[in-house]
Amino acid sequence: MSKMSTDLERVALNGPTMGTRWSALFFAEPGFGTGAVQAALQAAVDEVDAQMSTWNAGSDLMRLNAAPVGAWVPVPERLGAVLRLGLEIGRASGGAFDIGMGDAVTAWGFGPEPAAPDGIRAAMEAPRRRAHEVLEFDGDHVRKAAPVALDLNGIAKGYGVDRLAEILRDHRVTDALVGIDGEMRALGLRPDGKAWTIAVEAPDPERRIPHSILALQDAAVATSGDYRHWVEVLERRLSHTMDPRRGAPLIAPPASVTVVARTCAEADAWATALMVLGPDRGAALARKRRLDALFLLRDNDGSIRGVGIGRPFSEAPAAIASSGER
Repeated sequence: MSKMSTDLERVALNGPTMGTRWSALFFAEPGFGTGAVQAALQAAVDEVDAQMSTWNAGSDLMRLNAAPVGAWVPVPERLGAVLRLGLEIGRASGGAFDIGMGDAVTAWGFGPEPAAPDGIRAAMEAPRRRAHEVLEFDGDHVRKAAPVALDLNGIAKGYGVDRLAEILRDHRVTDALVGIDGEMRALGLRPDGKAWTIAVEAPDPERRIPHSILALQDAAVATSGDYRHWVEVLERRLSHTMDPRRGAPLIAPPASVTVVARTCAEADAWATALMVLGPDRGAALARKRRLDALFLLRDNDGSIRGVGIGRPFSEAPAAIASSGER
C-alpha cells in the first residue's frame, strides 16, 4: 500500500466457520470496499468446511470415508492437497500425526456424536495401520487399501487460515493478520513497520490469558493443548488429542505445544505431532527437523515450565519469526 500509515484505516472482518469464527485484520486506504473481500473470505472457509468436515455427512471427506476399500474416489483439489500434506507430516513424524484416527475421535465424543463405550473399546482394540500406509493417490483420485476413518481436524483449521491469507493476497492486501480460533498467520508488517504481535495462550482451562508474546512476519503459528477440549473418565480429564498407538486420548501430554511455520496448515499438524510425541521425543524431532516449537509443561506443583526450540522461542518474552529467514 503506497500511502503513509497515518492515512490508512483499520479493517477488521470476521465470520462463522468450523464451529468457531475466522478473523482478518488489515489496514486499507479510505474508501476501500470490504464487501467483496468479506464474501470471498467467507466462501473460502465455507469451501474448506464443505470438503473436509467430519461434522457434515455430505462433505467430500465423509464421502471418501464411506467409500468401500479399494474404490477410487475423486476428490477436490484442495482436499487432495491437505490429504497429501497430512500424509507427508505423518511419515515425517513417524506416525505421531495420523489423519486416520476418525474412529477414535468419534468414539471418545470429540465428533458430532457423544462418547460411546462400545466404540471406545473397538477403537482401542482395532489393529491399526497408519493413514500414510493406507491411502493411495492416482491424480485427483484416492483409494483406501485398508479400512480407515479419516479425520482432518488437526490440519483443516490451519489450512483454512492459509486460504484466508491467499484470498487477501488475491485482493492485493499484502499486510494482514488472519486467524481461526487462535491459529494465526501474519502477512508482511503492520503499517508502522513492526511485526504483528500474537499471544501464546497460557494453558489455563478457566480463563484466556497470555503466557508470552510472539512477533510474526510472513509466518504462521498454531497451538495444540489439553486445556480447551477434553472428556472426563473416572474423574480424570483426558485431552482431545489422540494417541495413534492406543486409539485413545493422550495420557500425560504436554499442557500445550506451539509451532511457528511457513504455513498454518504445517504449524497446525506439527503442533499435534509434537503434542503426541511429548517433550523428550518431540523436542528431539523438532531439533532434527529445525522446527520452531514451544512446549509448555506442568510441573508437580502446578506451575508451567516452557521448553523452547528454535529462534522464535529462544528469547523472552517476545521474539520475531519470519518464514523467509528459515
